[in-house]
Formats: sequence, C-alpha cells, structure tokens
Amino acid sequence: QVQLVESGGGLVQAGGSLRLSCAASGSVFRINAMGWYRQAPGKQRELVATITSGGSTNYADSVKGRFTISRDNPNNTVYLQMNTLKPEDTAVYYCNARRMKFLTPEDYWGQGTQVTVSS
Repeated sequence: QVQLVESGGGLVQAGGSLRLSCAASGSVFRINAMGWYRQAPGKQRELVATITSGGSTNYADSVKGRFTISRDNPNNTVYLQMNTLKPEDTAVYYCNARRMKFLTPEDYWGQGTQVTVSS
C-alpha cells in the first residue's frame, strides 16, 4: 500500500503563488509516476501535471508556463509550484501515485488539499 499526504493548499489572491507538497510512504519501490490532479465544483477531475520516475514531465495546457512539478526521490516527495494563479485554478488538488504490477496499474490518491484563488 501507498499512503499520500498533501500539504500547502490555502487561499491566495490572483497573481500569487502556492507550493503543494505530497509525501509518499509505504510500498513506494514500485511507483512509476506521480502527479497532481484537480477537481473544481461541478467539473470532472482533470490532470494538472505528472512526473515519471525518470524525470519526464507533462502538463495540462492551462497551466503550462505557470506550474512546475518536481520531485525529491530520497524523500519520496513531489511538489507543485504554482505561480501566477488565476481564479480558474480554484479546486481541490489531489496527489496521485501510480504503481505497476506487471501490466496492471494501481493508483493511489491523497485526500486532497483546497486551493482557492480570489479575484
């Protein structure tokens, strides 16, 4: 099992910045990728950014140039630096970890952390 604990959410004015952290513990040795997803009220959960064990990153078009995902492998931690925040970024942000057992993926999720951006 993998446990994910998020931190760093909060309230910020438009144009401000926040840094989210996600610490993974448990059976972390098979984790292939980690990432951040978000879900706003009335909307589906969407991908924000991912990072593989090799360091490759992927971003949603809406956050490119503003958000940066990074990792700290020794501490099994991923970060999401969010700059130039917009009200549209308001959502619950969830940390995700994917672990592969042969060809079967296992996804683990954090409880979520609220990010609210005011106008």
